[in-house]
Amino acid sequence: MTGRDVMARLSNAASQYLPPEVARPDYSRAALTTGIVHLGVGAFHRAHMATYIDSCLAAQPDWGICGVSLRSPSTRDALQPQDGLYTLAVQASEGPRQRVIGAIHDLIVAPEEPARLASLLEAPTTKIVSLTVTEKGYCHDPASGRLNLSHPEIEHDLASDAFPHSAVGWLAYGVLARHAAGVAPFVILSCDNLPSNGKTLRTVLLDFIAHKAPDVLDWARETIACPSTMVDRIVPATTEADRQLVRDALGLEDHWPVISEPFSQFVVEDKFTLGRPNWERHGVTMTHDVEPFERMKLRMLNGSHSTLAYMGYLSGHQTVADTMEDPALKRLIADMMTQEIMPTLRMPPDIDLHAYRDALLARFSNTALKHRTWQIAMDGSQKLPQRLLDTVRERIASGLGFDRLALGVAAWMRYTTGTDEDGDPIDVRDPMSDRLAAIAASGGGNSDDLVTGFLGLDVVFGTDLPSNNAFRRSVSGHLQSLFAHGARATIAGAAGKG
Repeated sequence: MTGRDVMARLSNAASQYLPPEVARPDYSRAALTTGIVHLGVGAFHRAHMATYIDSCLAAQPDWGICGVSLRSPSTRDALQPQDGLYTLAVQASEGPRQRVIGAIHDLIVAPEEPARLASLLEAPTTKIVSLTVTEKGYCHDPASGRLNLSHPEIEHDLASDAFPHSAVGWLAYGVLARHAAGVAPFVILSCDNLPSNGKTLRTVLLDFIAHKAPDVLDWARETIACPSTMVDRIVPATTEADRQLVRDALGLEDHWPVISEPFSQFVVEDKFTLGRPNWERHGVTMTHDVEPFERMKLRMLNGSHSTLAYMGYLSGHQTVADTMEDPALKRLIADMMTQEIMPTLRMPPDIDLHAYRDALLARFSNTALKHRTWQIAMDGSQKLPQRLLDTVRERIASGLGFDRLALGVAAWMRYTTGTDEDGDPIDVRDPMSDRLAAIAASGGGNSDDLVTGFLGLDVVFGTDLPSNNAFRRSVSGHLQSLFAHGARATIAGAAGKG
């Protein structure tokens, strides 16, 4: 590169042109080796776990990441010409700041290079296989937590000797190959928003092995470690405006930057059989019990986030920050956390839930983030059980009210009918979208019929909530109000309750 007339693309060679205020790797990327294979190399992983690993690599270069896309080549195609480098653009109230991340030093698209992925999973140098594949990637029944044996990808992977299609199938492939070679299994680290994500992952993996290789099941039970984690960082979808911001800051083209808020939290169960990065030196909370932190985050942040997304979208708001400018909606969310969610949490004595609530409200109000309500609303059938419904169950068991939580459920139902208050179509993205559309069509706008149809989804609601008359009445009443009066009027009425 001899001139700057044409803007160059971010890469190892072009890094010399980065402005001094842009942080960049403080280690030799040529010295990195793969210690972690990560399945699902999406925006959240690149803004979260990969940044923590990036901070460890100067002292521990053997924890480099090979990022694996299980379907789309888009991330590989964008990052490979950049030598795996990308920009993390942190959107803070005082202005944006950029950091170039170099932890992902190799990239694979599984359907294109299955043999190379298989070789990496078998390699003794691979000590951790982590994943962010969203709830639907676990191919499980959310209500029971068990492997869904009728899932098409699971059916294929159990029946075929070919390379797997599913994340669970690939994990089992690697574990079984290492067993055959006499190599200890890698540690499997879930970084998805699932209750007891390590336990859930271990359950579906052992279910798979029980059907694929039952003679290995006892060994797998004794040797496989699946630590649980709690992950937290808001990572909105990258827009063209974000790319321009990064372009201006770097003076280089970055085809796949990621955007995040300043806040980041990573709580990890300290259960690693083959060693691990020195995460605790870089802000990670290592603990023997993730569950209280996980429940706090899933219920207070994620439950509120989902409610904001559905109610905000129905109210015509494009982003979360926009929804928080509505005083009634902001009060609704604050009261839901304070009165209905926080009493269900049992935290260590040094955790201040009121301070955590206030921090969440401030984060939701960050106007620098353009976190779209439509994006958060995706995959609701997979998210509802742990984000809202488990809290409802605890409130019912304690004889306590759950009216605001029920409004969040009703808002999801209204959203998934597929038409907004102006009669315009809603692009509902959900693994159960066909079933949701069929329920909406058969319900014909009648709230009682729609509630009956939706509550018939036992993989979402189980068998207990549909038979609870108080829950059914509350959801149906809110849904009727959403149809008859609209989201804004329904929000104002719910926020005004004591």
